[in-house]
Amino acid sequence: MATVTLCLVASWSTLGAGQEAQVKQSQQQSVAEQNLKQHPVREQMARDWEISPQEYERYESLMQGPRGIYSPGLDPLTALGIEARSDEERRRYAELQVQAERRRIDKELAYQRAYDEANARLYPGEKVIQITSSPIGSAAGGKATLQMHGSGRLAVFVKDDCPACIVQVQQLQSKKRPFDLYFIGSQGDDDRIRRWAILAGIEPANVKNRQITLNHDQGRWLGLGLGGDLPATVQQVNGQWQRQ
Repeated sequence: MATVTLCLVASWSTLGAGQEAQVKQSQQQSVAEQNLKQHPVREQMARDWEISPQEYERYESLMQGPRGIYSPGLDPLTALGIEARSDEERRRYAELQVQAERRRIDKELAYQRAYDEANARLYPGEKVIQITSSPIGSAAGGKATLQMHGSGRLAVFVKDDCPACIVQVQQLQSKKRPFDLYFIGSQGDDDRIRRWAILAGIEPANVKNRQITLNHDQGRWLGLGLGGDLPATVQQVNGQWQRQ
């Protein structure tokens, strides 16, 4: 009988601990929800990013710690994805970010088309950003070679659907570094490069004064044979092109 009693006491104790944990978790969630109701802006931001208010609150907490110092200005999906607590969380935030990026790009391109139409209507024949007619050198095999537009300049190779390419170009522009941009996969379409340049925030004035030139790649990247992921920033050192 004593053994049975001890087992029952242990069971009740375990059950009580489990119930206590559930009650505590429920209370914490209730407090969190109450706090969120007092912050309508936070609720709206959570809806905008298609995450729960609790997730947005965690994002704010993360950005107040080391993550905010390492990566200031990081968006909620990237921050939560980097600091994910499981593979499942990481996959979910990655999928949400891909979908968000697609919506953003679609909206920006739609506006860019409207902008181009307005510019063509108001200033017919005038382009906001001019594409450089760069000379094409020929190497063995007839491949286009890289021609410098100025001594010591950088050449930057980019492509569509490459957020890192946009970041790289923005950083170089903010440092006022002169560079020649080569767009891979443009298929000879000037407007395709022009739209990308505007989306990347390239200043028309920098193109006009040739601080930055915009060019079709035309096989130059493959001709360099450097390999690796894009973006690629290269510079001529002792007559040889090297990644920087």
